[in-house]
Amino acid sequence: MSLDIDQIALHQLIKRDEQTLDLVLRDSLLPSTPAVTAMMEELHRVYSAKSKAYGLFNEESELADALRNCRKGEDDFLAFSRAATGRLRDELGKYPFAESGVVLFGHYRYLAVNYLLIAVLSSQNSMRVNEELDISSTQFLDINHADIVARVDLTEWETNPESTRYLTFLRGRVGRKVADFFMDFLGASVGLDTKAQNRGLLQAVDDYCAEASLDKNERQNYRQQVYSYCNEQLQAGEEIELQGLSEELAPLGEKTFQAFTTEQGYELEESFPADRSTLRQLTKFAGSGGGLTLNFDAMLLGERIFWDPTTDTLTIKGTPPNLRDQLQRRTSGK
Repeated sequence: MSLDIDQIALHQLIKRDEQTLDLVLRDSLLPSTPAVTAMMEELHRVYSAKSKAYGLFNEESELADALRNCRKGEDDFLAFSRAATGRLRDELGKYPFAESGVVLFGHYRYLAVNYLLIAVLSSQNSMRVNEELDISSTQFLDINHADIVARVDLTEWETNPESTRYLTFLRGRVGRKVADFFMDFLGASVGLDTKAQNRGLLQAVDDYCAEASLDKNERQNYRQQVYSYCNEQLQAGEEIELQGLSEELAPLGEKTFQAFTTEQGYELEESFPADRSTLRQLTKFAGSGGGLTLNFDAMLLGERIFWDPTTDTLTIKGTPPNLRDQLQRRTSGK
């Protein structure tokens, strides 16, 4: 991995009691040792693989102002990180879920792009075996489960300030409040809505097929082509390129898919990140609730699975063998 660390700072939040969240601030930057580089590479890899929300700084963002001064050389990176950690403590301390953690500010370059990554990492206890085969306890940074993380694409921010996608963040496993406090700390608001873009793409595909009067099999084959392209982009870590997708698809009638989306005003970006859960709807139906979970290939609808909208009833013809075996055992009382 071609990742070059420019500057990295670590600080710590310590929860003393329900009302007290103390700071421990480093007096120097962290040296770029092999261990530090390996940690940043792992954090970059884990973060890049997760589904993220996009945002942009508000005009009154204190963090953005401080970051600008730091980038101009008016303030050093350590001072910037120390002051920002203080503001983070103040925001996080407003919520009951505040916990101890290590606060990381990392300025690094990856594939010629400058990034600032901000993360709150928790520690976990584990066991280790030493050279004498004795067991002792140890602590490690739980990078894989980090959910308070944001990253600023400094290159995008500085070259295209009107962008709505230079800042990304994780929504967090603890719920909406995590996103709330972190967005308040960043002084940012939500930007590009990736789910809306992906839903718009799916709607455009269905409308394009309907205008061409494709039959059921033709429509599903077309959806499968769209899914294959989008999934390949997702696996490669690339965005969905509307022109690239259109070039992969055979035109239906006189208009290409891209021309159709422009003409019909779907307001799709030229490129946008793929959303895995939304894209699955191209090839599958899935849902859960009330103790019931269903997931089946879209091609089965109307062949082995039938929906009656009047009674809101699904009829399944031909159950999977392992499910059939469970049903037979239960109904026979065995």
